[in-house]
Amino acid sequence: MPASPTALVHQAEKPAWLRARAPSTGAHEDTRALVRRHALHTVCEEAACPNIGECWSKRHATVMILGSVCTRACAFCNVATGRPGALDPREPDRLAEAVLELGLRHVVITSVDRDDLPDGGARQFVRCIDRVRTASPATTIEILTPDFRNKTGAVETVADARPDVFNHNLETVPRLYATVRPGARYYHSLRLLDQVKNRRPEIVTKSGIMLGLGEERAEVLQVMDDLRVAGVDVLTIGQYLRPTPRHHPVARYAPPEEFADYERVARAKGFRMVSASPLTRSSYHAEQDFAALVRRAGQPVPTERR
Repeated sequence: MPASPTALVHQAEKPAWLRARAPSTGAHEDTRALVRRHALHTVCEEAACPNIGECWSKRHATVMILGSVCTRACAFCNVATGRPGALDPREPDRLAEAVLELGLRHVVITSVDRDDLPDGGARQFVRCIDRVRTASPATTIEILTPDFRNKTGAVETVADARPDVFNHNLETVPRLYATVRPGARYYHSLRLLDQVKNRRPEIVTKSGIMLGLGEERAEVLQVMDDLRVAGVDVLTIGQYLRPTPRHHPVARYAPPEEFADYERVARAKGFRMVSASPLTRSSYHAEQDFAALVRRAGQPVPTERR
């Protein structure tokens, strides 16, 4: 059960199981240098991801397209909010060049919300998918999109570009949307995931939630059921960490055994892949998870683009 408002924990009280590894290899600096050289934004940095040391040391980075300024102000997110600049027409090319230079077998492409654009940035996602596919045919492509709310045809446009994985996070339970994700609507996000699966059944669909925002167990289980009804294949569950004192407070830190229990339940509900741990994030170990999913389906891990 979540703690009462008077028992909200302080960020400094993080338990030992939430200590992420610091960068320890030259590969981390090489990844940083490559990101700078190609003038790319990453959610690893912009959202202050706790896994940046581990991932960048393995030359894995989640690229954030459509600029670095978001038109929304979600209470959990550390990405800057404001008025974004114009789209960069060279962004897809620079992304493809970075993927090729890093030798990525799997790339995760996410973005800020761009409610200011007529299509919400959908066509820029398509350009990025096409450029990566041309430059590095063996690289599998995972996208983590905004909800494209009120942008007619945007979801269909991106789905028809056939990314290997289409991820859109619910983030939390519906009761908390008004305070945690005020610019979004829970059932719209569910509908988006359902639309993708119905339009392109071959695409792996994925979503994630965070614990520690004030949710109750019964609500988490209901979110799982809602996602299964929408045909979602992959579920991620991680611990919410408060980026700054101005963000939503942490209600509680869920212990590792609670994540393990949720993973067991989610698998029993029929998700094809579940990743649940305190440090799990949407793109954490995304390459390994996708490769495992493909192998379980009895298919070879792609070595060339269909």
